Amino acid sequence: MSAIAIHRGLFLGFQRSISYSRHLLAAKEVFKREKPHLNIGTIGHVDHGKTTLTAAITKILSEKKLASYKDYAAIDNAPEERSRGITINVAHIEYATENRHYAHTDCPGHADFIKNMITGANNMDGAILVVGATDGCMPQTREHLLLIKQLGVEHIVVFINKCDVADEEMIELVEMEVRELLSENGFPGDDIPVIKGSALSACEDKNASLGKEQIVALMSAVDSYIPNPERDLDLPFLLPIEHVHTIPGRGTVVTGRVERGKLKVGQEVEFLGFNTAIKSKVTGIEMFHKILEEANAGDQMGILARGVKKDDVRRGMVVAKPNSVKQVDHIKAQVYLMSKEEGGRGKALSQGNQLTVFCKTWDCTSFIKILGKDMGMPGEDCTLDMKLIKPVVIEKNGHFTLRDGGRTVGTGKVTEILAPLTPDEKEYLTS
Repeated sequence: MSAIAIHRGLFLGFQRSISYSRHLLAAKEVFKREKPHLNIGTIGHVDHGKTTLTAAITKILSEKKLASYKDYAAIDNAPEERSRGITINVAHIEYATENRHYAHTDCPGHADFIKNMITGANNMDGAILVVGATDGCMPQTREHLLLIKQLGVEHIVVFINKCDVADEEMIELVEMEVRELLSENGFPGDDIPVIKGSALSACEDKNASLGKEQIVALMSAVDSYIPNPERDLDLPFLLPIEHVHTIPGRGTVVTGRVERGKLKVGQEVEFLGFNTAIKSKVTGIEMFHKILEEANAGDQMGILARGVKKDDVRRGMVVAKPNSVKQVDHIKAQVYLMSKEEGGRGKALSQGNQLTVFCKTWDCTSFIKILGKDMGMPGEDCTLDMKLIKPVVIEKNGHFTLRDGGRTVGTGKVTEILAPLTPDEKEYLTS
């Protein structure tokens, strides 16, 4: 699905409101925070049925008036995605159970779009791993598990899909393989709920024992197994920007997931990143077409800001409480270099290597200096001096992923913010 289309949908109401009277605006629906909010997502290999499962969940929950049914085409609605039959961008869907309100992220499974998947997984409190009963664990099954583990997603529920076209023996073998893979990646493979069914059967109202009943069982497992996350509500507001849109006559809208803190209309905020710093005032907040009276950490939402041009802000920047965070381009970090068996690239890290750093919604090239030794071997920890080619928002103790040529090199944690790069150093790095 086109992520731009979905995020623009968050602010459809803002677009329509240009021609609305004040009375109609006053009557607009307000989001009621009556249940705990959780961010969840579907992960797994391309064509194992992540988007079909997302559609099935909305269909079954819509029968209880807990969701609006979104069929496959409504989720994968970009022409390129429909023609290729794969999800390219991250899509956000809203639904609820009797116990919770969910924002659901449908992540791309194709290897070419792992960058987009990292953004989606960064926002998750828990995940549904979708595995096709006809194929079992495939390359992106493994890579997605590896990435969400690196990004701190600890709770997973498994849905073995396409059980309507696989025999019992095959389904049992796939379950054993999935549990073994989960254990290899540091998850409690023996304890994780595994639901076996057919998302397509649920969408087509066929074979209720594999369709509707298993979707109900899946959401029951999600409700019970994935705990309510602790939110950092008392810390200064911070939202990494995923997408930027302009609403004519109103201002610029940015969308993303609130990482910490709270926000109300009328408060001052600062847009930071990539050598840009702009202060603005919040004129509107919405989540899934509904007005938010107060945004809280964990909300997947959009902010309408006055006086900010679309070209001034972009994905990878943050919206923050003024003066609460800084842009940096030089850090010291402790990094674990993953072995080939763990999904790493399997070769040594050398002085002066250029690697791509992924953090929040930004990615940036970094030049590496290994401290205390000449090279870092897979499976080892090492201390790095990292010079970034652009100033970005990252804080002490912030976590990041290092990748090179489509492979994960390692994961790291910032231990110290170092002195900014001099003009000569910047010129040398970018020349």
